Amino acid sequence: MTDPDPRAAFAAMTAALIEDFRAHAGEVTRGPFAGRPVLLLTTTGARSGQPRLAPLVYSRDGERYVILASKGGAPTHPAWYRNLVAHPLVMVEVGPETFRARARVTDGAERERLFAQHAADSPAFSDYQRRTTRVIPVVVLERVE
Repeated sequence: MTDPDPRAAFAAMTAALIEDFRAHAGEVTRGPFAGRPVLLLTTTGARSGQPRLAPLVYSRDGERYVILASKGGAPTHPAWYRNLVAHPLVMVEVGPETFRARARVTDGAERERLFAQHAADSPAFSDYQRRTTRVIPVVVLERVE
């Protein structure tokens, strides 16, 4: 007997998280993300051009939303990050609201400040940075009209 495909398990967990998020007006009520600030990010596939949806833990910096491309400390960036670098105009669902935003990758002192702020709210992100040699990108999402 073979081990189950971890990608299938991850896809099922993600689908359940999205369903829970949408059923409860942007609140996650069960699973490992219950009670955490989660948004749904829709990017445009860098190669496919197709919409791609990812649930992400976020923090705030004033009116901006802050997300980290941690991929749990994996050695490569998550697909959603590659997508928004190629196509920075994204859709964001947070709470009961959906809006367009422009994604911008931060650097320097701004990146350091936002990473520290995010990790203070969600300490697992510090662990993710320790697990990898890559610098985890910090992305701000700014609402566009």
